[in-house]
Amino acid sequence: MKNYFGETHKYDDIINLPHHVSGTHPQMPVEDRAAQFAPFAALTGYGAAIKETERYTEKRIQPDEESVEILNRRLEFIREHISEKPEVTVTYFQPDLKKEGGKYMTVTGTVKKIDTFRHRMLLKDETEIPFENLWEIVFQEK
Repeated sequence: MKNYFGETHKYDDIINLPHHVSGTHPQMPVEDRAAQFAPFAALTGYGAAIKETERYTEKRIQPDEESVEILNRRLEFIREHISEKPEVTVTYFQPDLKKEGGKYMTVTGTVKKIDTFRHRMLLKDETEIPFENLWEIVFQEK
């Protein structure tokens, strides 16, 4: 068989035949067929490691002596007035569990306990904030 240009090719005799459909084997679903052509991941977990490296974390800023003194006075005031259930807005550093750095979090809540033994502030919603992670404490008006 000759094509438009008068040339013959190796598969000219079968090129226009209808597509074969098996009578005994069911056709593979389109989703499974597409999976055959998915890229091969030779390094399992490599993509996740790259994403983790790209994830942004903030550096922890150490408060100066004056800021530490203010925090200590406010913690002492809260401890002395714990029966009044003081409501505060606390900004603290949350260390990242997987890499260096973390992020600064701000929560508002009622102080349940100042744990001087474990050096933690416990809010009514069970949020625990280690003293060393505190950045700022602001008292809320009731």
